[in-house]
Parts: sequence; C-alpha cells; structure tokens
Amino acid sequence: MQVFKGQQVLCSRGNFKEPTKFPRVTATKVKIKDPKMEFNLKSTAVMLYDRLMQNADSRTDDWFLMSSPFPQTIVIAAYIYFVTSLGPRLMENRKAFDLKGLLIFYNFSVVALSLYMIYEFVMSGWGTGYTFHCDLVDYSDSPQGVRMAAACWLYYFSKFIEMLDTVFFVLRKKYSQVTFLHVYHHSIMPFTWWFGVRFAAGGMGTFHAMLNCVVHVFMYSYYGLTAMGPSYQKYLWWKKYLTTIQLIQFVMVTTHIFQYFFMDCPYQFPIFVYIIGLYGLIFLVLFLNFWYHAYTKGKRLPKVLQAQTWAHHTNGVMNGNANHEKDE
Repeated sequence: MQVFKGQQVLCSRGNFKEPTKFPRVTATKVKIKDPKMEFNLKSTAVMLYDRLMQNADSRTDDWFLMSSPFPQTIVIAAYIYFVTSLGPRLMENRKAFDLKGLLIFYNFSVVALSLYMIYEFVMSGWGTGYTFHCDLVDYSDSPQGVRMAAACWLYYFSKFIEMLDTVFFVLRKKYSQVTFLHVYHHSIMPFTWWFGVRFAAGGMGTFHAMLNCVVHVFMYSYYGLTAMGPSYQKYLWWKKYLTTIQLIQFVMVTTHIFQYFFMDCPYQFPIFVYIIGLYGLIFLVLFLNFWYHAYTKGKRLPKVLQAQTWAHHTNGVMNGNANHEKDE
C-alpha cells in the first residue's frame, strides 16, 4: 500500500491500528515575580509620601515626634497591644495595684495642663483675633503663628499622656472600663492630630481642641476629687451637669465646623473640616442615643442613681474615658 508522507496509517495488512497518541500539553499558571513591578509600587508609595510631606509645615520639622508619622504609630500600636493583650496577661496572677495617690496626682496634673492649653489657645488666636468663622492657618514665623502651632503640638502630645487612663485601668484590673470605644478614642486622637499639627496648626480646625480642654478641666477635676474618697463627695454637687457640658461641647463643635459649608472660606486644608465634622457628629449621635435610653430606662431610678449613671456613661461615651468613682 502506498503511503504518502505525512499521512497516518490506520490499517496495515488488514489489521486495525489505533492512532498514535501524543502526550497532552496542559496550560499552567506560572507566577512570575516582577521585580520592576514591585519596585514601581514602592517608588509610587515613596513618591506620594514625599509629595504629601512637601505641603507640611516646615516650622514643625524638628519638633518631637513630628518628623514622620511612623514613631507615633509604633507608640499607638504598643499602647493597643498592652491594654488589650500584654497588660491583662501580666496582671492575671497579680493583685490589682492601689494607685489612689498616683490617680489624684495624675488627674489634677491633667487639669493643670488643660488650663494651660486653654490659655495658650486663647492668647495665640481665639481671644486675640480669630473671628470664630473662617479663620485661616497662619504659617508665618510671627510670634502669634508659632505660638498657636506650639499650642497645637502640646494638645497633640497631651493625647499620649491621656493614654495613662487605660494603663491605670489595666493595672487596677478594671477591665470593664477598657471598652472598644475607649481604646479607639485614645488611639485615633493622637494619630489624626499628628496630621493636624504637621499641616494645619491653627485656624478654625483648632476650635474643638480648645473646647475639649475646657471639658477636660471639669472631667478630670471630677475624677481627681472622686479618687480622693467619699469625704470629698460634697464637692461634687456639680457632677450632674457633666452631661449637659458635654452635650454643649459637641453641639458647638459641630455647629462651628459646619459653617464652612455655608460660606466662601479659603481654609487651607478642607479635609480636616470633614474629619472634625464627622467626628463631632458620631459622638453627638452616640450621646443622643445614650440620652434616649437613659431617659426611657433610667427615669425610674432614684435621682442620685440617675445622676451617677449619666455621669459614668456619658463620660465614657463622649471622651473614651470611664469614671473612677465606679472603682472606689
């Protein structure tokens, strides 16, 4: 039989022969690590960071913790790890520490620091030229501008000091006070305020900081007097007004910052308007939610217990803090 080149023979001498089988070739996914792509991603991230930092306030370049956001990120991460994991494990087989004297000193120190920051905010702008409307950031090296920037940095640094609130709860084994809201508040405040000091140290974005210092004077005075013991309860007749004070704070903060959307204001970093406004609204909603439940569920309580419940809970909601009176 004649066979042509390239033709497959199926029959030979009357016998059937199966077609020749060739090995099957299957497609496989091969992951190729592209060094150029990885390098480009890193380069893009570095470029974006460098571009961001080009807009930073050069006056704060050499200030403590201001050179980069990474050192503070490490501190915040260590804080979260200690108060949620390491601290409770270290205290598991230990007796709770008696920190009465330390708490008294700490709380009244925060009161003194808050009073000083109020003075600095007032003297560097809010009492010497700010209009409480469209107040811009002064980036000059004038004494007034630098003083406001320094006040902003001090407020930022005070947020790290206030982390001791949680550390003391852990050392005293008051774990019920270490709530998600409490830890979130003490973590997010210094992180966001780093950007505030680095890019917008002054102007309308600092009103809520000054107001928060005012509220802290009342709050930490209350904590300090409570830590001193039952004999000082007579000086706490005003504690029932803490709820009202904090409500006024968040109404004022929200009202002030939302002016921006109803006027032609060339504020240099509008992103901070959104952050402050959102933060104020969130805590205002949390407050109103508590107020509603306290009114419907707490109105049957005796008046003294109502006042204590309001003070304990609203302090925790509004500032991420819990009341020391509960722990005595």
